[in-house]
Parts: sequence; C-alpha cells; structure tokens
Amino acid sequence: MPDAISNTSPLLYLYRIEAIEWLPRLFNRIWVPSGVVEELREGQRRGFDGPDPRSYSWLEVIDPNATPSEWLSLDLGPGELAAMALALENRTHVVLLDDMLAGAYSVVDLTIEDYARCNDLLKRYADSDIGFVDAAVLAVVERLKEPKLATLDGRHFRLLRPRHIDALHLLPG
Repeated sequence: MPDAISNTSPLLYLYRIEAIEWLPRLFNRIWVPSGVVEELREGQRRGFDGPDPRSYSWLEVIDPNATPSEWLSLDLGPGELAAMALALENRTHVVLLDDMLAGAYSVVDLTIEDYARCNDLLKRYADSDIGFVDAAVLAVVERLKEPKLATLDGRHFRLLRPRHIDALHLLPG
C-alpha cells in the first residue's frame, strides 16, 4: 500500500460521510502538515463538525522543510500550501487534495444539445440499465471532447460508445 499526504478537505469530507476510517485501509501511512491540523481545529472552534486529528493514531503530523516562495502569492490556505510542499518533498506519496477548489476541474451545466443527446442515449441503451446521470456525463464528455473519465461505474461506461473517440479511457485504470 502507498503512503499518503492529505489536505484538510479530504479529511473533512471523509469524516462527514463517516468514511475517514477508510484511509488506514488504503494507505500505509497518512501524513498531514500542522497547517491542516490547525485548519481542522479552527473549524471546530467556529462550531463546525469535523475530525479531531488527535483521535486518529494513524494520522501523523509531518511538516515540509520549505514552501516554494512563489506559491505564497497563490490563493491557497496554509494547510493546502503545506500539503503540496510536503508532496513536492515526498514524490512517492499519494496526495489527497480538494482538486475542485484548487481549480483542477470545472462544473459545467447541461446544454439543450446535451439533453437531446441524453434522450438519444437513453433510447439507444434502454435495455442496459443506463440512467440519466450516465447519459448526461457521456453527453458532456463528448461535448468537451474529453478522452478520459474518472468513474467507479466502469460497467456502464465500458458499454457506452462516445461519438468523438472509439472508447473512453476510464480512471482509475
């Protein structure tokens, strides 16, 4: 199993869905910088429900040796900066970040053309248990001409044939 470094948000999200105990089953060691611990404590001080890092013996507080100075001007919190700096120093570790907030992904709305494509897909795959969400995801992937898709629903997406390529590259592989 790999080692991991976590930012605040993944710990918070996993805690809130009562899945934080998955982490020691997925990773040998889980490191968090003290900036993450402080962000979690500050959330608790403000009345938010979140994990107490001291309650998890498998969570190790490890700080980076340095943070690249050019990162300091970015709109990132201290926990995320420290987690990224720690990851830079420990490149074999898996890094758990909130990629949505970091700007790695965009939320897109369905267009009228996407809805029409969903209708076509639902008719075409009517006997295959394909639902609206699967059809909508494929419609957007086609519109964006995206060759890969992160999904845990490989059964459905291996069946679907996109218009823009022969088959989607499904992640995780």
